[in-house]
Amino acid sequence: MKKVLVLFIWLSLTIACKQVQPIVSEPVTFNNSTKEGIEIDEGRELPPNERFGELFEAVQMNKVFPDGKTFVDCTPKKSTKEIMRAYNTAKDAPNFQLDQFIATHFDTPKKYASGFKADTSKSVSQHINSLWPVLTRQPDKDETGSLFPLPNAYIVPGGRFGEIYYWDSYFTMLGLQSAGRADMIENMIKNFAYLIDKVGFIPNGNRTYFLSRSQPPFFGKMVHLLSESKGDYIIKKYLPQLEKEYQFWMKGLAKVNATNPAHDKVVYLEDGIYLNRYWDQGDYPRAESHREDVLTVQESDRPAQQVYKDLRSACESGWDFSSRWFKDAQNLSTIHTTDIIPVDLNSLLYNLEHVIALGHAVNNDNEKSAHYYNLSLQRKEAIQKYCWNEEKGFFMDYDFKTKQHTSVPSLAGMFPFEAKIATADQAVRAAKIIETDFLKAGGLVSTLNATGEQWDYPNGWAPLQWMSISGLRNYQQEELANTIANRWIALNDKIYKRTGKLLEKYNVVDMELETGGGEYPVQDGFGWTNGVLLKLLEEKN
Repeated sequence: MKKVLVLFIWLSLTIACKQVQPIVSEPVTFNNSTKEGIEIDEGRELPPNERFGELFEAVQMNKVFPDGKTFVDCTPKKSTKEIMRAYNTAKDAPNFQLDQFIATHFDTPKKYASGFKADTSKSVSQHINSLWPVLTRQPDKDETGSLFPLPNAYIVPGGRFGEIYYWDSYFTMLGLQSAGRADMIENMIKNFAYLIDKVGFIPNGNRTYFLSRSQPPFFGKMVHLLSESKGDYIIKKYLPQLEKEYQFWMKGLAKVNATNPAHDKVVYLEDGIYLNRYWDQGDYPRAESHREDVLTVQESDRPAQQVYKDLRSACESGWDFSSRWFKDAQNLSTIHTTDIIPVDLNSLLYNLEHVIALGHAVNNDNEKSAHYYNLSLQRKEAIQKYCWNEEKGFFMDYDFKTKQHTSVPSLAGMFPFEAKIATADQAVRAAKIIETDFLKAGGLVSTLNATGEQWDYPNGWAPLQWMSISGLRNYQQEELANTIANRWIALNDKIYKRTGKLLEKYNVVDMELETGGGEYPVQDGFGWTNGVLLKLLEEKN
């Protein structure tokens, strides 16, 4: 690996550091009515909102289920035509009961780990390893519901989440690596490669209603993680999908310029300089949170389609929701995600450019290796220019409409350190802010704003702990990194011993509480919590 790394860096330096353009293929066209790779059969390829129309609207707006995700994950017992014919016949009857109709025509989703009983006499590591089989889903068979079938086994987060999730999976893989499960890591990577080849990108999750957006692009880091176990050839093996992933994020490039600064996921900043934003293709309520989105729009004086677009785009970030996306930190309806250049997204794309460069070096394609390496250098300079806030001494999101940083410091500002984009001086300054402002009794808070949103104070999340700890270690801030790790481990272990659960997120401020803020109940055996905790425990031991 070291020889290849030296080779592609040396090759890149043989090319003048000039502005270079990504190699971008024709953009993948995607229509909710015809999705490549899914058999068309009586509406089964459609997301539930399109498939069931008026019935879907009635179920979600009348809260037949407390959680809007339940209905969209139900499995129809009959064909779409049969169900809609029965609904249209029965709906106007004086004794019609919507909940009974749904119970007759749909099976509710399977709850993973619902029958699992924790044995708190076992260590938390033993507990996590005993959960892997419970959270494993075997290759999907032909589905009649919203699930997009995958050809290989995979790990689901647990609880209400019975499908694979994109960025969650990287942190789950950290634990699988510690558990010696390179086989499962590769199964999951094969599934993501399959999705890239089928629909042109990795969706938020393998559900038909997620096919309008992706999530933070961790595929490059997943492939690199697997290469640590199996060697450099893994990067070469998945190079076609790595490049398709990159093309998906850059496909708006040809349409941006000084008069049209943003298109799709690409934002033009100045001559030859561009960065990326989150951008969901839809401008309508999310199927899984239809009612909540409709109510949010009712509180806004902005065009409904724009609010829906910004809500959905925040979901592509994985931070749904956080005040980092709001103009008014206390008001979700002021969300303006698509105006923002996120520092974490661009740090991940910098990493993706690096991994692709490495893959071409392994493949002995010196010209392409140098090309992608120079793209990464351009992005690094742009992140430094537009996302580093010299006054605060921290990396911040950038609002390209107002041409200034947003007002919300968040742990997204630690991603440039994990990606090794920052300078040593920046690391010292950022570490002081992390220790002074973000560090609490149980780890790091996501932001400093108490809003009731789940990605804000007082909540801490496993992926953000890991990225922050890794970033600090990259710059020799070992003492602070270890303090964060030890506090997070202690909180996780304390809640586990008290409740037998590992949660999706934690209240890191009040150690006596489990969590606070969010849209749904806490979950047991959560994938990324399991993965990060097992990895931290391995490093500690």
